[in-house]
Order: sequence, then structure tokens, then C-alpha cells
Amino acid sequence: MKKLERDLGLGAVFAISVGAMIGSGIFILPALALKMAGPAVILAYLLAGLLVVPAALSKSEMATAMPEAGGTYLYIERGMGPVLGTVAGVGTWFSLSFKSALALVGGVPYLVLLFDLPVKPVALGLAAFLVVVNLLGAKQTGRLQTIIVSVMLVALGWFVAGSVGQVQQANYQHFFVGGWEGLLAATGLVFVSYAGVTKVASVAEEVEDPGRNIPIGILGSLAFTTLLYVGIVAVMVGVTEAGSVAGSTVPVAVAAEATLGNAGVYAVIAAAMLALVSTANAGILSSSRYPFAMSRDQLAPPTFAEIHETFGTPTTAITLTGAVVLVLIAFVPILEIAKLASAFQILVFVLVNLAVVAFRNGSTDYQPEFRSPLYPWMQAFGVVSGVVLLTQMGMVPLFGALAITLGSVGWYVAYARPRIRREGAATDVIRRRLGRDVLTETADAVAGEATAGGDKSVSEVLVALTREADRERERSLLSLAADLVRPKDGRVVVVRFDEVPDQAPLDHAAEVQSPADVRFEEQTDELAAEFDVDVEYGEIVSHDTKRAVVNYADHRGVDAIVAEHERLRLRSRVLGDPIDWVVRHAHCDVLLVENRGYDGPENVVLEGDGGPFDPATVDVADTIAGEAGGHVTLQFPLSADQPDPRKQTIRSYQNELAGILSAPVKTADLRADGGQQRADVVIRTGSQNRVSGGRERHAPTAADCTELTVYPRASRRPSLVRRVLERLVF
Repeated sequence: MKKLERDLGLGAVFAISVGAMIGSGIFILPALALKMAGPAVILAYLLAGLLVVPAALSKSEMATAMPEAGGTYLYIERGMGPVLGTVAGVGTWFSLSFKSALALVGGVPYLVLLFDLPVKPVALGLAAFLVVVNLLGAKQTGRLQTIIVSVMLVALGWFVAGSVGQVQQANYQHFFVGGWEGLLAATGLVFVSYAGVTKVASVAEEVEDPGRNIPIGILGSLAFTTLLYVGIVAVMVGVTEAGSVAGSTVPVAVAAEATLGNAGVYAVIAAAMLALVSTANAGILSSSRYPFAMSRDQLAPPTFAEIHETFGTPTTAITLTGAVVLVLIAFVPILEIAKLASAFQILVFVLVNLAVVAFRNGSTDYQPEFRSPLYPWMQAFGVVSGVVLLTQMGMVPLFGALAITLGSVGWYVAYARPRIRREGAATDVIRRRLGRDVLTETADAVAGEATAGGDKSVSEVLVALTREADRERERSLLSLAADLVRPKDGRVVVVRFDEVPDQAPLDHAAEVQSPADVRFEEQTDELAAEFDVDVEYGEIVSHDTKRAVVNYADHRGVDAIVAEHERLRLRSRVLGDPIDWVVRHAHCDVLLVENRGYDGPENVVLEGDGGPFDPATVDVADTIAGEAGGHVTLQFPLSADQPDPRKQTIRSYQNELAGILSAPVKTADLRADGGQQRADVVIRTGSQNRVSGGRERHAPTAADCTELTVYPRASRRPSLVRRVLERLVF
């Protein structure tokens, strides 16, 4: 396998970073930012440079850990997973496309100073020309880039040196005219000026001694460019009357004319055109590589990874990028282009900071030569400051960033998810953290300690009979309930609930014992003698069985209701399944039983649904297996094609869970054909959002054994956020 030659030294790294930053940030944005913040635009450039530091440090660290060809998308995809990798890829692609459009729309007015030309048609023509150049495979050489950077620095240095003596203090009056809101809005706008600081990371594989040269080059170029920007803007504001630069399409030329005359204007025009055309070309070149890279990772259609046989370029990706740039130039105002470019870049830098945290806490092999100082506070500052800036930039960029994020996630779910089987370091970090939290709750539940809601382990169970049951069916339910309460010297309460028509008086119905009531009492009295637990029994007559069950359970303060799963009848289908109402309104656990017999189960299968096992359900399984002298089988839907970190973490979770349970534990993954080993009892957790239309969620399977579905009480249920996270990472 061929490797790239490491021949880029510290000087080259510095030049690449500086060249990638100087462009629209100084030739276009000062005028737009000045309208927002007034003279405080000087601080806006300084603040934006400081806010880039966390991302610069994070990117430097990841580049030394993975010094290979790639970029922001590569690091985020590996660190945060393909979902956020898709967001980063699409977001960076849009950001660079916006930056290219901004460079052309903002650069042409400098050319108009020399020639009477229409701005948009010329910008569109230049964009089309640069797209063709990229399609044909022409690239800037390193020497040309060095010449461009040198010309820019000479011209800008001459402007600063020749103008600083003419600065007027009066021009800095009303410094904070825009207030803090204006300062933050301007900071967010000019943030894109520093976007190129981490561009060198994409060629990290060609940098010699990357552990030293990459962080020094990135941070050194950021410091140099920040001071250069602040100096130029300070002079620009100081040499012009208030308002003369604000809103101008050629702010540097206006300031140069005031101090250096026509010669200064020509020098600035030359530097601006070189810089902005270079920025636009580099933007089209680099942004088109994001669909290309995403296609190779199966996050985008294969057509974007196709290389033209003659030109050797990804023509589809370049064409799509060029089309986006042309549309932006034609229809989007320059201020909105600038805001959107910055918003997407801020979003990507937020993800860059989160990626470092994911790598440091993940289980992947991550050994950077350079480590960010003040971790993780530096990264936390970068994330929080980025989010704050996004909220201060107005609705258009905020909704733009949100739309890109949601659209990228939607694209991943619809297109990429069925095609890939990999995940980022962050996914495993969250999975292991969730697993630890659930294991702690499970240990408390199994040990019988109070839960977060103040509830205690089972001490009294209500067996609710809502229809006449023969001896064997009632014996199974009573035996199950006895196993649940026996370890705590608890009590079983067996109640037959009899529903009478609304027009029938309850007092009269309660006084008359039916033959079914007599059979129930005789039968229960005989069965109670078989079990070494305290058993109470009786009948309750009501007009509404489901309410009677819940009210009685609440009145007794029972810890669980055991009831048979009822087959749906016509009334249930029309008016709703009564058991749904019980599950939703009971203040205790509800255990629904598909009764196929219960007699000392040896193999108690705890069936998983893809997330961690519910603590209350685990407690039930462990108690039943322990009382019967059997074992618990942990059955988890884990297929062979799952990522290795997921399999390792889940195995570790299962092993720790086995150490918590008192009964012996075995593990068994669900087979690809959906089959499972022979079980005596299958126990699963019921859905917490069941409604009448979702009754199939607790419908029995074809298993030839008793099935028990556990619906934990409200205080034992995980929050919606945690349930979503469990679904995503387990």
C-alpha cells in the first residue's frame, strides 16, 4: 500500500493555515459586522479568534492521533458515529459551498472598482469557470498558493503600516453602539473567517513530525491571523469616518483610498481578487470531496465516488457542489450567505470538540502525540460558546443549521443506516454509561433497596381474577405470586372481580353469592394450603372491573398486580382493552400472564428487546428462578454482524448483570431465524406507551410455555430521553 511522503514542515503547515484563513474574513465581512457592532467589531474579531481555540486544540489532538489523509468529517464520523458524521459531512459541505459563494459575490465588487461590470453575472461566470477548472482536474500548486499568500500579506502589511499613523481617536467613539447583542452577532458572523485554521489536518499524513508541527502550526497561524485581523480592522475603523465603511461592498479599498490613495486601492484590489478567487476555488475543490468521502463510507450514493476516466476527478460531486454555489450566488443575499457559512462552521466545530471527548472516553485505540490542555473544560467551553453564538445570529442561520441537522439525520435513517454496520466512539461511551446506571438500579432492585421513587421490593401481590378460572389456572397464578412474595415473607391477596350491569344495585349483588363465587372460595382455600405463604382471598363486585382492580390495589398498597392476559373481544376492540387502562393507571407493577402452566420453572428466559434489561423485570426473573431452583437465561438480540465495540460492551454488561443476580445465569443470543431454546417461563418488559391501538405489544408469542410481561410502575420507568438513548446505542 502506497503512503504519502511526509515532506511538509512547520513553515508549510503555517502557510497552509494562514492561506486558508485570509480571504472573505477581511475583505468582505468587516463592513457587514460593523453595521451590527459598530467599532466593537474589533473585539468581535478577537473574540471569534479566541472561541476557535478549543476546536483548534481538539483538531490538533485528533490529527496527531490519526495523522492520515482526511479532515473534519473523518474525525467526527469516527468519534461521534455515522449519524453525526453525516451531519458533519453535509454541514461542512454546505459551509464550504457558502464560503465559496461568499468569496465570489464579495470579491467581484473589488473588480468593479476598475471595470464597469455587473456583479452577479460576473460572479456566476467566475463560479462556472472554477467548476470547469475543477472538473478538468487543474489544481493550485503549492508555489502558487505561497505567491498568493505572500502578495496578500505584503499588501495588507503595507496598508496597516501606511495607515496606522492616520488613525483618529474620534472614530472609536460610541464603541459599544451595538451592545452585547450586536457584539455577539458580529462575532458569529465573522467566525467563518477562521474556518480554515484546521484545514491542514486534512493533509496530516504529509506532515513531518505531526505531533509537534501540527499543533504549533495550527495554534501559531491562529494567533498570527487573529492579531492580523484585529490590527487591520482597528486601522480600518480608525482611519475612516463613522459609517463610511459600514455596509460598503469594498471596505478595505475604502480605507486604503483614505490613507494611501490610488496606489493603495490597486494593491488592495490585486490582493483581494487573488485571495477571494483562491478561496472560492479551494472551497469548491474541498467541499466537493465531502460527498466523495461520504460515498466511499456508504453514507451517500455510489455515484458521488465515481472518478472520471479522462479527468480523474469526482465529476458528480463537483457538479453538485458547483450547482449549489451558483444557486447561492443567484438567489441568496450576501449577508445571509455569510451568516449561513458561519452557522454551519460553528455547528461543525461544536461536533469537533465533542469528538475529542468521545475518543478519550471510548474503547477505541486512541493515542495522540499531542493532548489538548485543560481537557475537558476547554472542549466544554467550545461547545457552550458555539451554541450561544448560534442563538445570537438570527433566525435564518439558526433554522438553516437546524434544517441541515434534521435533514442529515433523516438522510442517514432513510439511506445510510441499512447499509452500514459501524459506530463511533461516542456511541460506546454512552452505551457503557447507560449500562452502568441500569446495573446500579438493578442491584438496588435485586437487593430489595428503595428505588428512586421510594418503592420497595415486592412484599404483597394482588392476584386479580377478572373471569372464572379453573383450579389449574388459578394454581399457576397463585404459585407464581407465592414465589414473588416468599423471599420477603410477604402476602398474596387473591380477589375475584365480578362485574355487574350498571342498572344492578351493588349492595344487592354483593349480598348474593353465585355458584362461581362458592367454587372460587372453596378452590382458593384448598390451594392456599399448598403454599407456605400467607394467602387472603375474597370477591369484589363493581360496575367497572378495571377501575375496581386499580382502586383496590391502591387501597391495599400492593406492590404488584398479577393478572391473566385477556383475549381481545369485540367490546375491547371497539371501546379499548381494559387491561390497557389498568397498566396506565395502576400505582404498582403490573404482571400480565399468558397462562400455560407454572410448576417449578427450571429455565427462566429473560427476553431482551435491544436495550438494557429493565431492573424490575430482572428482579422478577431472578426471584422466580431462585425460588424454583432454576437459572436465568439472558436472551439478547445480538447478531454476528454488529460492530465489535457493541458486542464487547453488551457482553461485559451481561457478565456484570450475572454477578448481581442470586440465581445462576446463562446467556443466549437470538438466532437469525428468530428461534429460541426451550424455556419454562419467558419474561419480558412491556412497552410503557401502550394505548388501545398498540395491544399487539403484549400479545403472546408461539412459545409453548407461560409468558410473563412486566409493566413497571411509573417511579421505576426510565425517562423518555433515556429510553431514546437506549434504543439508539444498544
